[in-house]
Amino acid sequence: EETHNPIELHATVAQWSGKGADESVTIYETSQAIATHRNVIAQILGVPKENVRVITKFLGSGFGGKLWPWTHSALAAQTARLIKRPVKLVIDRHMAFTNVGHRPRTQQHIKISADEKGNFTSLTHDYATQGAMFGDYKENCGEVTGFLYKCPNVMVTSGVARRNQPVPTSMRGPGAVPGLFALESSIDELAVELGMDPVELRILNDVQEDQVSGNPFSSRKFKECLELGSSKFGWSKRSAKPGSMKQGEEVLGWGVAACTWQAKKVPTEALVEFTEQGRIRVKSATHDIGTGMYTAIAQIVSELAGVPLNIIDVEIGDTDLPPGALAGGSMATGSMISALSQAVKKATANLTGGAAATPSSPFYGQKPEALQYMKGKVSGPKGGSVSFGELVRKMNMSSVAGKGVEPGNFGADEKKAKFSTKSFGAHFVEVAWNPGLARLRVSRVV
Repeated sequence: EETHNPIELHATVAQWSGKGADESVTIYETSQAIATHRNVIAQILGVPKENVRVITKFLGSGFGGKLWPWTHSALAAQTARLIKRPVKLVIDRHMAFTNVGHRPRTQQHIKISADEKGNFTSLTHDYATQGAMFGDYKENCGEVTGFLYKCPNVMVTSGVARRNQPVPTSMRGPGAVPGLFALESSIDELAVELGMDPVELRILNDVQEDQVSGNPFSSRKFKECLELGSSKFGWSKRSAKPGSMKQGEEVLGWGVAACTWQAKKVPTEALVEFTEQGRIRVKSATHDIGTGMYTAIAQIVSELAGVPLNIIDVEIGDTDLPPGALAGGSMATGSMISALSQAVKKATANLTGGAAATPSSPFYGQKPEALQYMKGKVSGPKGGSVSFGELVRKMNMSSVAGKGVEPGNFGADEKKAKFSTKSFGAHFVEVAWNPGLARLRVSRVV
């Protein structure tokens, strides 16, 4: 069983201030989704969400276990409220095995059939996942079964076996990871029965339309991944007979499998400010869970605004900032790019508009659409250019800002969308087994 044990333990520091209707709490938390954390804790404590501030400036990894608030956070906040002092509560390593979720066990049954040429004709995927006596989390093992390969008859069924065990939760690639392991293993077994190469069998059943939503994929290069991976790995030299490939005293095994994941975005806002000091300030309540979001945001804005990285200041990880992307499902960076792009465009438009409307500006009276922003400066058709910092000062403002909003499409009805957005890939792996030493190792991956 896989449990959540990141390097950084789950922990909460809670501090209250104010009285009566002005009573508010600041929570320093290990969270991948501070807005969700704020909303849930506010509901538990019975206070308006505006009176709860959650801060996570840096996170020592999360992997899904820190997407949702756990009981220790509410306990710390309520205790601090009662004793009127700051409270720190840490889930120790021993408690991490039971208190903060795990990947649930699954039992999966797959039946797959094909004609004599290898074309899939039917596919059924029935699975059950372990659940607790309360809570609604379910591991969606059949998430990819319906769209990964071309098949005219697909049926996915599922159930939850409730047990007196801790509550499961999302864990790095939830649903798709255990589901793909079962599906890809069954395709390998079918390849053996058909006497076909497992790479060629997968290529034969490639598809360019999502059979679940009925929409074409926005992009799908699965076949190309299989062909390129096969070439780089040297798959043509494979011997299909088990135990027939050897290297010294080791027996080699070669394998291939598909990989896929959603390509979604979540609701995200970002504020970009061009300041009088000649710096750009970026604000969004997103997170850095060790993936380098601070750097990524700075790089994106640097490219969009045409300015050096060292004049960009990034503020994230605080619910007092505009609501940002949660760090889950590999959606944060993609969501931020969209919001940041809009924010920079609006900020530069406000900058050129202000330059045309400010009497002390050298562009006063000119049409805003005739002015151009490029690489940190505004220029006009009559010549001359001025840095944005100087323009902001001439406008007698501390900053000129623009806000970007990405509405997101996670959870939306895919049948109403124009495209199905997924990512695809292929893994090629070599393992080496030394029977004399009983040692198994992964020797090569493409």
